[in-house]
Order: sequence, then C-alpha cells, then structure tokens
Amino acid sequence: MADAGSADRRGRRGGRRGGRGRRGEGGAEGGSRRGGDRRGARRGGNSASARAGGKGDEEKWVPVTKLGRLVKDGKIKQLEEIYLHSLPVKEYQIIDEFLGSKLKDEVMKIMPVQKQTTAGQRTRFKAFVVVGDHDGHVGLGVKCAKETATSIRGAIIAAKLACVPVRRGYWGNKIGKVHTVPMKVTGKSGSVKVRLIPAPRGTGLVAALAPKRILEMAGIEDVFTGSTGNTKSMGNFIKATFAALAATYGFLTPDLWDEYALVKSPYQEHSDHLSNFSKF
Repeated sequence: MADAGSADRRGRRGGRRGGRGRRGEGGAEGGSRRGGDRRGARRGGNSASARAGGKGDEEKWVPVTKLGRLVKDGKIKQLEEIYLHSLPVKEYQIIDEFLGSKLKDEVMKIMPVQKQTTAGQRTRFKAFVVVGDHDGHVGLGVKCAKETATSIRGAIIAAKLACVPVRRGYWGNKIGKVHTVPMKVTGKSGSVKVRLIPAPRGTGLVAALAPKRILEMAGIEDVFTGSTGNTKSMGNFIKATFAALAATYGFLTPDLWDEYALVKSPYQEHSDHLSNFSKF
C-alpha cells in the first residue's frame, strides 16, 4: 500500500508538472516554437540593420537635419560648401549624395576586445575602416560590436561622418596636377607620431603598408613618411596618419592670402526654404 501511495503521489506531481508545461503550448514543443519565433525575429532585425548603408535606404532617405534637407533638395551643390562653413554632418547619406559610387571603403583591422564582468569575459570586435574617393576626401571610422559584420557596418557609417578634405600640392614647380602634400605635416595618436613630407613626382608612397593604403585613398601619389613610437599598435598608427592628412588644411600659406568676399552660410541663404518645411 505504501508503494502504491507513493507512486500515486509521484503521478500527481508529474501531472502538475505536465500541466505547467502544457500551459505554454505543450512542453518542449511549445518551447521550441517560441524559440523559433524569437530566432526569426532576431534574424529579421539583423537583415534590416544589414541594409543600413544599402541603396534601398538611399532611395528612402528622409533627412532629419537642416543640412540634410538642403542637400536632398539640391540647394547645396558641392561638399566643399559644407566644409567652408564648418557645418557638422550628422547623416552619412549627405556624403553618399555628393561622392556616391566614387567612395570606396576598406577594412584596415579587426581586433577582439574583452571586458571582465561578474559572469566572465565579454568579447566584442573592434573594426577600423577607411573610406576615400582617391581625389582629396578621406575618412576614418572605428566601431565596436558583438558581431564582426555589425562593427564593420557601423565603422563605415562613422568613417563617412568623419570624412575630411585633404589638401594636395606640388613638390617643385606647379606643373600638371597636384600630387603630394603641400607642406610637412604631423599627426599624433597615443605614442605614435607620423610625419608626411612632400616628395618629387614619381617617387611614390614611401610608407608602411597601413599608412600607404590611407594615403592612396586620399589621392596622394608621392610622399615621404617618418614615424616614431609604438607603430605596432595598428589603431594608433592609422589614427596618426589620418590626423596628419586632416592637418593639411590647418596651414595658411601665401597662396591663400588673397581677399575673398564673405558669403552667407547655407542656413542663412536658404532660410526661407527651411522655414517652409513641414513635418506633416
């Protein structure tokens, strides 16, 4: 009798457990179905974010800033108008609108980074991406994410937002097209310091592999380089080279001493157009 009673109690407990399992679509079957729904939702989210820089979004681009509205409506004709007035670019589609297919991107480095938490180590991936049109525009973006594809996608967008003009010049006589940096410039990041020195036409890019690729994307054909510090740190090496290129427009040389008429900012010039904008 005791054995029969214990078996009956175990049966009742098993029945209650089964009832709790059936309450959510029937035990393991319901769990697998719910897991499948969640995985499907996650896949859908990833595929949507994968199109963050695709052509489909360019066609559906709805600008949310004044500068974006002026660019999309054709009020600003050149990217240099934005740089002239130091207007902050908050939408990467603005760069795509001007440079478009000429803009190329390249992944310079992907490195894992870890953070110690109470549950263990959390590993993420950090991507360094350079974009450029090989004609005087270059940008550097850094992004960290759980997945490699997500970090690369975010770094491309960050690089477009950080795109800067690169001033080019001559080594000797001003014959032909510009081919080198106009003066000696220096960039620094961490312990790494990179110096760019003008070179005669035909010299080529005398540089390490990492800065050489950035210089190519900026449209520099001939240059001497020198570097100090721990250049083994690829991130700082890339950032120092980018800082040196960005510093080319920081010098006021005699050929820029001419007087220029002051022009209105695009926000002032097209204030009437911006005031007519309606969100609805």
